[in-house]
Amino acid sequence: MKTTKQLQHKYKIFIGSLLIVIFVFVACESPDSSNQIKSVFRYNEHKNIGSLDPAFAKDNANIWAVNQLFNGLVEMDDTLNVKPSIAKQWSVDSLGVNYTFYLRDDVYFHKHQVFGKDSTRLVIASDFVYSFNRLTDPKVASPGSWVMQKVNKVEAINDTILKIELSKAFPAFLGMLTMKYCSVVPKEAIDLLGTNFRSNPIGTGPFKFKRWEENIKLVFRKNEHYFETDSNANQLPYLEAVAITFLPDKQSEFLQFTQGNLDFLNALDASYKDDILNPDGSLSSVYKSNTNLIRVPYLNTEYLAFYLNSDISEIQSLKLRKAINLGFDRHKMMLYLRNGVGIAANGGFIPQGLAGYNNSSGYSYNSDLAKKLLQEFKTETGISKPSITITTTSNYLDFCEYMQRELQKIGLDVKVDVMPASALKDAKANGKLDIFRASWVADYPDAENYLSLFYSGNFAPNGPNYTHFSNKLFDELYQQSFSEIDIEKRHQLYSKMDSIVMAEAPVIVLFYDEVIRFTKKKVEGLGINPINLLDLKRVSKTP
Repeated sequence: MKTTKQLQHKYKIFIGSLLIVIFVFVACESPDSSNQIKSVFRYNEHKNIGSLDPAFAKDNANIWAVNQLFNGLVEMDDTLNVKPSIAKQWSVDSLGVNYTFYLRDDVYFHKHQVFGKDSTRLVIASDFVYSFNRLTDPKVASPGSWVMQKVNKVEAINDTILKIELSKAFPAFLGMLTMKYCSVVPKEAIDLLGTNFRSNPIGTGPFKFKRWEENIKLVFRKNEHYFETDSNANQLPYLEAVAITFLPDKQSEFLQFTQGNLDFLNALDASYKDDILNPDGSLSSVYKSNTNLIRVPYLNTEYLAFYLNSDISEIQSLKLRKAINLGFDRHKMMLYLRNGVGIAANGGFIPQGLAGYNNSSGYSYNSDLAKKLLQEFKTETGISKPSITITTTSNYLDFCEYMQRELQKIGLDVKVDVMPASALKDAKANGKLDIFRASWVADYPDAENYLSLFYSGNFAPNGPNYTHFSNKLFDELYQQSFSEIDIEKRHQLYSKMDSIVMAEAPVIVLFYDEVIRFTKKKVEGLGINPINLLDLKRVSKTP
């Protein structure tokens, strides 16, 4: 068994070796390598990366890397507004069905032999036709094929005009196009490389692929011909390179960050949360001199769900479901279990930070009312000792045990069952669990994404409605929202739907998560956003 000192020595050698490799890459291409090696942004990806092909950009590990290499028609800014990328502007017809995009004429793919020796070529509208059609190709089997479900036709009018026709109005479509699935790729590269494109990506992004030793290191270099500039007309990106390591252990990752071998630490792990944060969520004094803490609401709702088709009286009773929602203190839960990171969910299912959020539709701690509702349930059903079982994964056991203790105080017997994440996912999809832990991270920044979990046409396993919630008025409003072009009116519909859901209590919303990032003081320009997208094109480092 290796000692802690041996492991630390091993990681120091590993990081040192990686930096030497990057130094060699930079030195071979630039006479000013001594300065440029200081402009390498280093982060760790403990979950590994499965593919650098945007068609498989399913989770954050892949999305972050792909975002440095590829662009789409549009992108999302840090306040969730859709803004131009390769499309300099666009228009939508009055029916909300036909989208016309006008492309820039100065965007080029990264230089690669596939275009000729050390050559490149201009991105044109037909490249997007190919890229979007590729998502739906069964031979590719992209997990992002669903993005094109509402698309009838994609057509290149000429090299700079692209038209997309939807089968019916879907206001969230523009936001969906910001997903990395919708990045542009060159057909000739796919034809030549096939599935090897996953490890030999050719994009248009601010950085270009240099080297990948899977599970060891991944290196990107600056794209000298990137099309974007800053407000002072300086070309982006500022960094010379991005270096990604793959230490699987979060404690080792934290150690590398504290030693200055990583520039950035994402999220908060239980193994070090009490070391770096005070109980109130502020940065510990030990780290204030060399570390920045930034945080914003994350489009992620953490909750427990009831399977409403259950024949168990406790699950069928609205009074008991409300009693559970009222019977524990969410603020105290966040303070004790998360060091204040996350927002206690006293509002609806739509998370804070997203249009449609309703802070008056949820539940706040009220033990007296919870006890009253529980007593009414006992009287009506004749059940003297009501009992429920919550199924969770091990990483959320502390939350469920906290609820167990609190709900027992109001007279409800609570059992907690733990199972592996894969087993829980299968069981909840097939209606085998009465109450289960779940979370919903937005695929795209529109509240429709959250409300789809309660539409009766989306019953699991064929859709994301795991609770089998069904409400006629909700369904009518949900369908109406698709044809509502006015943004404010659509948001009002979202808020009404959220209120209907919370009144029926098919879920127990626990908290809205937060994106939390730690960076070294020398890192500048690293923003933060509610979808937790890592964007490095405006990042720089001071000596």
